[in-house]
Amino acid sequence: MNTLVELNLFGRDYEQEMRPLIRAFLPGADFEVTHYEAEDEPMRLVFEKDRDPLILSCNAANDYSFCMLLMEDWFRIRIYKSGELIGRADADNVNPERKAFRNRVAREVYKVLEKDTGHGLPWGILTGVRPTKLVYEAITEGQSEDAIRTHLSEEYCCSEEKIETSITIAKREHEILSEMDYQNGYSIYIGIPFCPTTCAYCSFTSYPLSKFGGMADDYLDSLEKEIQFLGTCRPKKRLSTVYIGGGTPTALNEAQLERLLIMVKKYLPMDEVLEYTVEAGRPDSVTEGKMRLLKEYGVSRISINPQSMRQKTLDVIGRRHTAEQIKDAFAMARACGHDNINMDIIIGLTGENPDDVSYTLSEIEKLDPENLTVHTLALKRAARLTTEKDRYEGMEATGVSEMLDRTIRYAAEHGYKPYYLYRQKNMAENLENVGYARPGREGIYNILIMEEKQTILAAGAGAMSKFVFYGEDRIERVENVKSLTDYIGRIDEMIERKREFLANNEL
Repeated sequence: MNTLVELNLFGRDYEQEMRPLIRAFLPGADFEVTHYEAEDEPMRLVFEKDRDPLILSCNAANDYSFCMLLMEDWFRIRIYKSGELIGRADADNVNPERKAFRNRVAREVYKVLEKDTGHGLPWGILTGVRPTKLVYEAITEGQSEDAIRTHLSEEYCCSEEKIETSITIAKREHEILSEMDYQNGYSIYIGIPFCPTTCAYCSFTSYPLSKFGGMADDYLDSLEKEIQFLGTCRPKKRLSTVYIGGGTPTALNEAQLERLLIMVKKYLPMDEVLEYTVEAGRPDSVTEGKMRLLKEYGVSRISINPQSMRQKTLDVIGRRHTAEQIKDAFAMARACGHDNINMDIIIGLTGENPDDVSYTLSEIEKLDPENLTVHTLALKRAARLTTEKDRYEGMEATGVSEMLDRTIRYAAEHGYKPYYLYRQKNMAENLENVGYARPGREGIYNILIMEEKQTILAAGAGAMSKFVFYGEDRIERVENVKSLTDYIGRIDEMIERKREFLANNEL
C-alpha cells in the first residue's frame, strides 16, 4: 500500500514545490491536499503570530500530515506521523521574496524528513529540471567555486558529490557557449511523433506505426508548412542548430525521410549551422538507405539508443528488437560515414541490477560511440510502467545508485566528459540524467535547451517553442497541440500562434 500523505496549506500556495520534495523521501506517496481559507474553522486561531495553536487538525489515519501556515514573511509548520508530532518549525521576519521563502520552508521540511527516514537526498531540496542552471549563472556572474559550493550546500542541502558534478558540467557548458554567439542565434526542433512501438517507460507524444503509419504523409504535408514558416521567422538571426527528434524520426520510410530532409534543406538557412542532429533511436527503424540519406543531406550527429543491451530487458520494456540489431544499426551508421554517434542507456529499468548495466556498458565499449547519455528511469503518469504497474510488480530495479556510480566510472575510464545534466520528477532514487561526450563532440543543442540560453522554434505535434528574452530573465512558451489528428487539421492555427507571438514581442 502506498504511503498516505495529508498536505494542509493556508496562505502561500506551495503545493507544487512540496509534492516532489515529499515524494522524493516517500516514493509512491498518495496525496490528499487541502487549501484552507481564512474563514475555515481550523484556521480561526492562527491570525496572531504569538499564539501556538495546533495549526490544523490532522487525520491520524494518514501516514503523514503536513500542516503549513505560510504568511507574507512568517510561517508555522507542523509535521505529524500517524498522528504524532515529529517536527515543527516557526519562523518570523523571513525574506518574503518567493524563491527565498520557498527555500526556507523546503529546508525545514527536508530536515524533518531526513531525520525521520534516516537518509538525505543527493540533490537536497532541488526538485527542478535544471540544477546546473544555478551554477552556470553563478559562473557567468564571476562567483568563485568555493562560494558556489557554500551556496548549494547551505541553501539547497545538496550533497558534496552533486555539487562537484554541477560545477564540472556548468564550467564545460560555459566554455562551449562562450565560443558561439548564441544570443544572436536561434535553433529549430522538428518533432516526428511516430515509433515502431511504444516503450513501456515512454510518455512522449508518439504514435505506433502499426496503427498510425497511414497518417505519416498527411503529417509531413502539415509539417512542411510549419517548417517553411520557421525558415522566415528570424531573418536577422543565425540558425545555430537543428534537431529532429520524436518519437523516432527514422520510423519514417526512406521516401518519407528523404522528403523531410529535403524540406529542411529547402526552407531553412542551413549554411552556417553548427550542428544538425537526427535521432535514429530505435535500431529496428534503421536501414542502410536511411543512414546514407542522413549523411547525404548533411546530418552531423545521430543517436542510436539501446537503453539496455540485455535482451530480457528489451523484451520487458517493449523494445521489439534484439541486442544484435543495435550492433547492426551502429555498424550501418559507421559504414555510411557517421562519425558523431550518441547512444542512450537507461538505468533503473524494470528487473535490472548493477551487473546488467555493467554488461550494457561492456557491449557499448565494443562499439565506441562518441557520446553516451545516461538516463535514470523516471516513472511518468502516462507510461505503461505506471498505468499497468500491477503487471510489473515485483520486477523493480535494484541498486540504482550503484548503477549510476558504474556509469560515472565507465565514462571517466573511457575518455567521456560530462557536459549537460537534467532531472525529471519521480526519478529513481532522486538521481539525474547526464550527457557525456568525447572532447569536441558535445551536443550543442542539448546545452542550449537545458540551460535555456537560446530561442528554440519548434515544429510538429506536441512541440513547444521557447522564446528567450535576454536581460529580462524571462522565457515564454508557445505550444503545439499533441494530437496527431488535431495537428494535421489545425496546422494553420499552430503557425498563427507563433506568428502572432513574434509580432507582439521584441526578441
